[in-house]
This record gives sequence, C-alpha cells and structure tokens, in this order.
Amino acid sequence: MPRVASVFFWLGALVATSVLAAALPSAPPVAPKIPVRDNYFGTIVEDDYRWMEDRKAPQFVSWITGENAHARAVLAQIPGRDALLKRIAAHTGGGTAVTGVQFTHGRIFYLKRAPAENSYRLYVRVSLAGPERLLVDPTLRDAAAKHYAIDYFAPSQDGTEIAYGISEGGSENSVIHVLNIDTGRESPETIERCEDGSPSWRADGKSFFYTQQQKLPPGADETEKYLNGRVLLHVVGNDPSQDMPILGNGVKGSLTMTPASVPVIMAVPNSKYALAVISPGALPQFEAYIAPADQVTNANVAWKRVASIDDKVTGVAVHGNRLFLVTFKDAPRFRVVETDADAPDIGHAKTVVPAGERVVEDIQAASDALYIRDLVGGPHLLRRYDFATGKIAEVALPASGALRGPFTDPASADIIFGMTGWVLPPRWYVSASGKTTPLALAPPWSDDLSPYVAEEVKAPAADGTLIPLSIVHKRGLKLDRSNPLWLIGYGAYGISLSPSFAARFIPLLEDGGVLAVAHVRGGGEYGEEWHMAAHLATKPNTYRDLIACAAYLVKRGYTNPNLMAIQGGSAGGITVGMALAERPDLFRVVVSDVGDSNALRAEEETDGAANSLEYGSTKTKEGFRALASVDALSHVRDGVAYPAVLLTTGMNDPRVAPWQPGKMTARLQAATSSGRPVILRVDFDAGHGIGSTKSQQDQEMADKMAFFYWQIGKPGYQPRH
Repeated sequence: MPRVASVFFWLGALVATSVLAAALPSAPPVAPKIPVRDNYFGTIVEDDYRWMEDRKAPQFVSWITGENAHARAVLAQIPGRDALLKRIAAHTGGGTAVTGVQFTHGRIFYLKRAPAENSYRLYVRVSLAGPERLLVDPTLRDAAAKHYAIDYFAPSQDGTEIAYGISEGGSENSVIHVLNIDTGRESPETIERCEDGSPSWRADGKSFFYTQQQKLPPGADETEKYLNGRVLLHVVGNDPSQDMPILGNGVKGSLTMTPASVPVIMAVPNSKYALAVISPGALPQFEAYIAPADQVTNANVAWKRVASIDDKVTGVAVHGNRLFLVTFKDAPRFRVVETDADAPDIGHAKTVVPAGERVVEDIQAASDALYIRDLVGGPHLLRRYDFATGKIAEVALPASGALRGPFTDPASADIIFGMTGWVLPPRWYVSASGKTTPLALAPPWSDDLSPYVAEEVKAPAADGTLIPLSIVHKRGLKLDRSNPLWLIGYGAYGISLSPSFAARFIPLLEDGGVLAVAHVRGGGEYGEEWHMAAHLATKPNTYRDLIACAAYLVKRGYTNPNLMAIQGGSAGGITVGMALAERPDLFRVVVSDVGDSNALRAEEETDGAANSLEYGSTKTKEGFRALASVDALSHVRDGVAYPAVLLTTGMNDPRVAPWQPGKMTARLQAATSSGRPVILRVDFDAGHGIGSTKSQQDQEMADKMAFFYWQIGKPGYQPRH
C-alpha cells in the first residue's frame, strides 16, 4: 500500500472436505477473543482481536509465531511443493533481471540480478556501449537470518557520486550511504530514517537534498512515524546531525503543510531551478513550487507557487525556462500544459498535449524533446513532443506491452526504455536520432514462451461497466471449464496493473492453467475517472468488479469455481477479502498477500493519516460508512463455508501492519464451517515484499501454488493420510 500517491502477483477433481481436514498436520493456535466495542455515529462495531494491534507485544508475537509454524507444517505436507519450487526457480532464473535504470551525464546506472544471484546489485556503465562495473553489493552486509536490499539510488548530475538507500529485512527503513563512482570509496557518514529519502543532487556534485522522517522518542505511537517529515541539505563528508533543514513543519521560512504532508526538493539537472513538491498523502496530485536553485538554502527564499492541490498536477518536467505539467483538471485522462518557469501561471498555461482517449501517465524531458508515456487500458504507447517545432509524433515501439521509462538525461537527446509483457521478458532499448536499437543491459531470457498467448478482453460489471481483463494461457486452450485459473485484482490509488513478465506463473501455464488479471476500478487504467470510480464511497466497485470478472471467466468456459483462486496484495486485500465475504461459493482458494483486511482500523497503522485520503476516516460519518463497506474483517460471518485461505505477512512491513492479516486469519479460522484450511504464512525477515530476495519470492510462490494445487485436487499434490 503506497504512503503517497506511490505491487505488487491455478485440474483436478473435487476433494471432499473431510479428507482435506484430515490431512492437516495440526490445529492452529486459537486466538483469544477480548471484545472491544466502538460506537461509530450510533453504529456499534465489535472487535475481538484489538489486542493484536501492538506488533511487538509478547502475546501477539507468540500467537503469530504459532500461526506461522502451523502454516509451514501444512505447506510442508504437500508432496509436490519442492518440485514446484525447482520449476519456479528455473523460470525466474532463466535470465538476468534489470530494474531502476537512470541515465545521467552519459552514464547508465541500474540494479541487476543475475540468474544465480538472490538480490539486486548496483552497476554503472560510463557509456552506452561501455562495460559495466559493480558499485554496490548489498549481500556483503547480510548476516544470519537477515538480508539487506538497495531501496533507491540517485547519481549526482555529473555522474561522479551516488547516494543510495539500503535497509534490512524488507523494512524499507533506509539508511543513506554515499559512494564516489570513480574511486569506489564510500564516504564515512550515513543518514538514518530515510524511508523514501528521495535524494536529489545539487549542481556542485558535493551536496544533495533528502527527505527524513522525524526522530521519535521511546514509546511513541506507531502512527507518528511518517508525520512531520523534513527536507534537509547534506554536504558529503559532513556530520548528518548538522545538516541544514530546508523544508518542513517548524522550519523557518518553510512553506505551509500539514503533519501528514511529504515534502521533496528536486534540483533540476541542466537547469537553474529547483522544485519543491509536497504530497498531502494518498492522493495522486501534489503541490508544486519553483525557485532559483542557488537560493533554496536561504531561509527567505521566495518559492513561487506552480500548482495547488486543486490544480490536480501529477507530473512535472523542466526544459530551460519552460515548465511542463501533467494535470487531470478538466481532463480525467490527463493533459500536458506549459507555463513560464520564471513566472508560472497554471491558470493561463498553454495546452501542449491535449486530453484524449489515451491516459497521459508520465512525462520526461530530454535535451530536444518531451517524451510522453501513455496508457491504453493496460499496455503503453510513447509520444515525442519536439521542443523546437511543437509537433507531436508517435515513437514506434519494438513490442506491445508495458514501458519501463523512458529514462532521459536533460543534456542528451538519447533515451533509454524497457519493454515487457505477460509473456515477454524485459528487453532494453536506446532511441537516438529517431532510431531505436537494442541495449544489451542483460542477456536474452532463456525460456521458450512461444506456446503461450495473452488475450485482452472486457468483462461486464454489475452496473454494465466494461472491465479490462488480461488472460494468459497456452495456445489452443479448450474452454470446457476444466482449467485451473488464478485471478489477480488490486484497484486502488490510481495504480495500473500494466503487463509484467509472469515468470513465476509459467509452471501454471505449463500445467494447462490460466493466469487472469482483472483491471478493476480504483486503478488508473482509464485515468482519474477510473480511480475515482472506486474511491471512498464508491470503493465497493473494486471487489464487485473482481466478482464480475470471475463470473465472466466461468461463463466463457475458462474454468469453474472449484478450480479458481483469487489473489490480491496490499490494498488488493480489500478486493479479495470482500470478494471472499460476498461470494465464498465462487472461489476454491483465496490468497491475500500482506493484505489490508481491517479497513476500519487502518488509521492506526504507521501511514494511516495519509491513506485516509484514499479510503476515508472514521472521524466523519461519511468516512466511517465508506470504510465499513469494505472492512472485510467485519463482513466475515459465523458458520459460512469459506474457501481455503492463505494469508501472508512480513513482520517488518511498514505499510500494512501484520495485525491486519493476523486479525483476518483468526476471524476466518473461528468462523468457517467448510473444514478447509485458513493459514497465515509469516516471513520474519521481510516486510511488504519490497526488498525481498529472489529466493524469498520463489519460496512464497511455491507455497501459494502448491496450496492451490492441493485444494483443487491436482494429482501429485495430495497429502498422504
């Protein structure tokens, strides 16, 4: 679940309930019921598991440890699980993964994980055709039962220094380090509390802005963590405790903001300007201000307002004195406007990329043109706006699918981008002078994917709205309702589920199964109107759309309810949790990954204040009603025959606290009458999944798919009893 408007991931006969119950190796620990009653505007809501909300309390740690032990025992007795893990690992190890590309001063920086490696490492190339050099290997810091991951990095404008954030155990609690790229020598200081630190280098190459969370006293409430963040200036080699505060509550001369606001300062490369961006929380738009870069450290700096929240700006790019903004004001699929950076006036800004059927998702400035990444229901297209002529031209893409990037350098006309799809491994390209050529950041993937095909269809929702649905399977699939099917849904924050290479699902496809992705409302596939169609009071559309897509897949013969699993992660926990509560007869298995299951209590999490903008707040009657309508926990009913459910959590999760899936696990275990298992898989060396190693992800996928195969009665996955 994002903290600001910032994912995540299948024949057999029906097996009798009594047989499945007998196959369970032991009973899970029983969670004590200690009722707490809340009165929300005259409505009483009882919570039997409020005691779980302290993740560090001995009682909760003991219970969740027991739940994990039970889950691991259940999963270990599935005979085909280990062989399945080998198949998954072979496919995820079928090529080299590259992500996080940045292009600065002719140098390319990127994270790369080779087939035999478990974590991403940071590399540099000093030219497009030059050899790569390893800069940072986070595994050198690994210790027993702990691993480290690179969360983000930012090279200096001249490409000679790099600041990077690294954290332990998937916590995202980043510590910033600084490395000289040419010498490989690290500066001795480190900067703590820099989750989403957003380092941005000034032109001098010796200092950078960064965002830091406040230092909390012992015993402080968890919800205080992300409040009152500040932007500071760090000079390489100096003591971070002496860093200069630039922006934030309590900073002299600072712009006004709320405690939940997230401030960032961006020094614009090849420009005399710096930008201040202030996010109010889980909204896609932000406030923006501009000032001369050399005046930002002055307490009396005259920041000029570029955009207010009401201007609905989601993206910004600078070229000389020209300021380009992406906005959805009066344009729910977004448009691009231009104003003068010296005297910004968005009210009279010129539209340079008008609104249309495409969703304008992002803009990036190169030296000669503005590149516009468009979304069309899931796949991407790319356009180029020429700075000199003002003409917009289509950029021919080498494949159909999702774009990674484009990544630009304001001082160069070259751009770098990646292409990927459901059955298309990521491939990288460089475009220069109108010609696009492959960029060998990684060798080709070894898998033969020719047997598989991806369909893009639309399923009618309950209210008649057509919901985009991606369906991946073997060519020549028989639509006789005999195929195992795994359906994924999300639907929040305006985040789109664009095509992404489904390496971990290839064993399912090999076995004749189907992978489906429902692009439910609440996402961004059709712009802000699609997001707002499942937001606050309209949020129930997310799970209703998922149910409609599942019904469509059954009606069209792809599968039947006894062979179907649904999966949702993070905010997708609302989607699958409510689908489970509404239609327990429609699914055989439900997988909730680090899922938001108790929306009524989400404000008590670390990022609760920010996320109330997406879901609502119990402080208002309207907010309570919106939250209550999608609070999966309170919709679970005693004595209902629920499907088998596998919930996951990471004990270091900073986004969805472990007590959310914990509460849902306890409630379902107490309520279900089906005899089918409800288990909670816990990773004590992980968080929200960000920063997890390849091995952790492969192991988790093997557990989930083996659980599914067991529950649908697939031969070779049935425990002996």
